[in-house]
Amino acid sequence: MSNDDPAHLVAEAEAAGAALSRVRTEIGKAVFGQERVVELALSAVLAGGHVLLVGAPGLAKTRLVAAMAHVLGLDWQRVQFTPDLMPADILGSEVLDQDETGKRHFRFVRGPIFTSLLMADEINRASPRTQSALLQAMQEQHVTVAGVSYDVPQPFHVLATQNPIEHEGAYPLPEAQLDRFLLQVDVPYPDHETERRILIETTGLGEAEPQRVLDGPQLLRLQELVRRMPVGEKVVSSILNLVRSARPGASSDPRVNAHVAWGPGPRAGQALMLAVRARALLRGRLAPALDDVAALARPALAHRMALSFGARAEGLDIDTLVDDLAAKAA
Repeated sequence: MSNDDPAHLVAEAEAAGAALSRVRTEIGKAVFGQERVVELALSAVLAGGHVLLVGAPGLAKTRLVAAMAHVLGLDWQRVQFTPDLMPADILGSEVLDQDETGKRHFRFVRGPIFTSLLMADEINRASPRTQSALLQAMQEQHVTVAGVSYDVPQPFHVLATQNPIEHEGAYPLPEAQLDRFLLQVDVPYPDHETERRILIETTGLGEAEPQRVLDGPQLLRLQELVRRMPVGEKVVSSILNLVRSARPGASSDPRVNAHVAWGPGPRAGQALMLAVRARALLRGRLAPALDDVAALARPALAHRMALSFGARAEGLDIDTLVDDLAAKAA
């Protein structure tokens, strides 16, 4: 029986859905009341991409990454981004060694980027030069140091956290860097009941520990399954219409043509195609629906667009605009 056989694909999807349900349950033991954030982060990882978590300090962004790494069975490293962080602190550097005969040679000492899950904590506190050190690895799955290419492990994902840009000491991420993140996930403050649970369950003598459910090879197989999932013509058309309608100059929405400085490129459509499949699999479905496109429109597009100064002065909100465009594209 081939992997393309419909019955085989259905069986794989059902088994994957059961495993992913356990993954979400285990992560929920460490991160309370953030089901949507967990779903979006897992969708991006299942799609083979990277995630930008945006929110104020203290909202369990670091805790989420640590829990995901443990439950997915991935090696991980955490890098605290600061203004004095240098590219070599992430990638690694060459050191001069001397062997027994006295001959000297350079040896590459790998940096923390050589891990399956890299947590870039407060990524927008580092200089643009240091932020850009991640670009090659995020896009090409390898880094180049002193003219030599080194592959990063597989799977490889960057989960970066970012403070709101108005916070003091933060740098805006370059557009090319933002485009490498499959999804941008806004992490909200908890509601009343969730915060009450946090107060009670995290200030005692013991906390529930999440258990490992998957490992690296199993995650790679799930990522392959996501790419094999069928996508209906209505969903494809909705994604295409949405992405094209968000670009100034050719949009049917006058707000886009008048107020959007730059819009999403083809990578945004690719991100949506993969993410809607992953979200469907997380929800136990074999194929994505129009609801998946609407739910993922803002995380996939908002960070790939920029409003003009006049639009911001008039109070136009990028999130509301993307939601409106998604509703029209359905």
